[in-house]
Amino acid sequence: MFIAVPSRGKQSPRWATPLLFAVLWVCFAWTTFQPMGRQAALIQDWGALSGGLSPASLHDWQRLFTAVFMHADWAHLLGNLVFLLIFGLPAERIMGPWRLLAVFLLGGAIANLAAVISISTPDRVIIGASGAVSALIGAYLALFPQAKLGVVLPLGLYLQFLRVPASLLIGTWGLLQILFTYIGPAFGTVAWSAHLAGFAFGGAFALVARAGIARQMRRRSGF
Repeated sequence: MFIAVPSRGKQSPRWATPLLFAVLWVCFAWTTFQPMGRQAALIQDWGALSGGLSPASLHDWQRLFTAVFMHADWAHLLGNLVFLLIFGLPAERIMGPWRLLAVFLLGGAIANLAAVISISTPDRVIIGASGAVSALIGAYLALFPQAKLGVVLPLGLYLQFLRVPASLLIGTWGLLQILFTYIGPAFGTVAWSAHLAGFAFGGAFALVARAGIARQMRRRSGF
């Protein structure tokens, strides 16, 4: 899947998405190169834990943020990095770096909170940036409701390139998240409801911030 967004004049450098990309890589590499027992301890200490939060424990609330930067394996990390680039770069062009960081971090924390509440089994470790990336997908859809995504469709020995409305693909993705929330597998400690919570937060954030984004774009254009 790819996205083509036309350029609208000279743009300021997009540093927030590459920064998040690098931080996710560094955190995973640092964890991976630890001894096996130490790896498990780090995930246990910094991942969010299901079964609710202690109102008096600051560390429990910090876990909602730190869990975003912990991943179980390479496949878990790479999947999130791919979608971070696909949706983060065009969203950052419109939102600006600081809003994008806010969407990613707050969306990830809210998604983890949803998982903490929804998983009934206590003390299951919840990790990964899937909820934060889902927030970026929600923000992208709110900012680019008429956009089209490029899809590569394999047809035997040939590849067919199609342009499909983003609302259709993302809407299908959202329906799958709802379906998996009730009847699908949890795939370890990742709750599908966390993806929905992140997606909803990202879309709502972009809609609320839309007026401020429009003013910022007018200033960039000299109006």
